[in-house]
Amino acid sequence: QVQLVESGGGLVQAGGSLRLSCRASGRTADNSRVGWFRQAPGKEREFVARIRWSGDSAYYADSVKGRFTISRDNAKTTAYLQMNSLKSEDTAVYYCAAGRPFSVVYDYWGQGTQVTVSS
Repeated sequence: QVQLVESGGGLVQAGGSLRLSCRASGRTADNSRVGWFRQAPGKEREFVARIRWSGDSAYYADSVKGRFTISRDNAKTTAYLQMNSLKSEDTAVYYCAAGRPFSVVYDYWGQGTQVTVSS
């Protein structure tokens, strides 16, 4: 079982940057996914970005391409979401999620961290 804890959220001005961290404990296999999702009030949770713990196969939602970067540390303990050029529409609770090896399903979820972008 993988446990995930997000941190790094907060209030930032439009055009600014934040880096979210997702600290993982438990199994983080090279061939398993870790990703970021977000949910704004009144909206469904949406996919933001994903990467394998190996560092390969980064993939982004169209809405954040070119602005957000997902990565992980060399110890495969923490995943990051570097968010640049933030927009008001990026305001949401951001969740880290992880899947089992070779799975497209996210079985493990963090508690979420609030990101608020002021205009």
